[in-house]
Amino acid sequence: MSSRVLFMDVLKRFNVKVFGEGEQYMLFAHGFGCDQHMWRYMTPAFEKQFKILLFDYLGHGKSDSTAYQPERYSSLQGYADDVISICKALSIHDAIFVGHSVSAMIGALAANKQPEVFDKLIMIGPSPCYINEHEYHGGFSREDIESLLNSLESNYLGWSSAMAPVIMGNPDRPQLGEELENSFCRTNPEIARQFAQVTFLSDNRVDLAKLNVPTLVIQCSEDVIAPLEVGQYVANQVQNSTLSILEATGHCPHLSEPDETIAAIKDFLIVEGEPVG
Repeated sequence: MSSRVLFMDVLKRFNVKVFGEGEQYMLFAHGFGCDQHMWRYMTPAFEKQFKILLFDYLGHGKSDSTAYQPERYSSLQGYADDVISICKALSIHDAIFVGHSVSAMIGALAANKQPEVFDKLIMIGPSPCYINEHEYHGGFSREDIESLLNSLESNYLGWSSAMAPVIMGNPDRPQLGEELENSFCRTNPEIARQFAQVTFLSDNRVDLAKLNVPTLVIQCSEDVIAPLEVGQYVANQVQNSTLSILEATGHCPHLSEPDETIAAIKDFLIVEGEPVG
């Protein structure tokens, strides 16, 4: 397969979109059950200074679900390898990676495997492990997670309807929860079931200490999916990290409070020397 064909195959498979006026790439990676449309409030703030790259994981958005291989995606490393393959196809290096929720850990795995590709990581609502264990507080008991996964397995649409408002928070703005629910419902349900299992049962705590790129941890003041203790844990484990605690609540501040989220990212990039206006 020629490099040109491989390039086009990767762009089509992950519905890659590239725009912006800068030279340095800024990749935005969506969370579980979402797609690149979720970044629409964020990207205008950065497209003057950076080359923006959006994509959809397989089974999400307008990606090619037929390329999905259950074995490959039995761990988050499969998704991290997809991020690397996108970067390789476009000859990307020294990129800024913005990952929401599970994509924060996907970005960490990708950066640990190919550190030259990444200049900085920005983690929005990260959690390396959702299950409480000994002194570690992930926010859920194993029974909680098993119940959540059983509910998702037995009735995905019902689970989406029930969980989306909880994940989003901000009950005074129900349209936000409705958008997340609609996004969940558009996701390939078979792929979503496996992705949920991999997401909620993964333990990436040991991977945090291996990170060797400057990292911003963005934590909401209230988040049922990734509690405050989790954000603090991530920041403590990553050797070169900055913790930004937002006034925003819920698990999706890039949708509920984009201005505050943008400001946190710009403050971090200015400190790190990026030319952000």
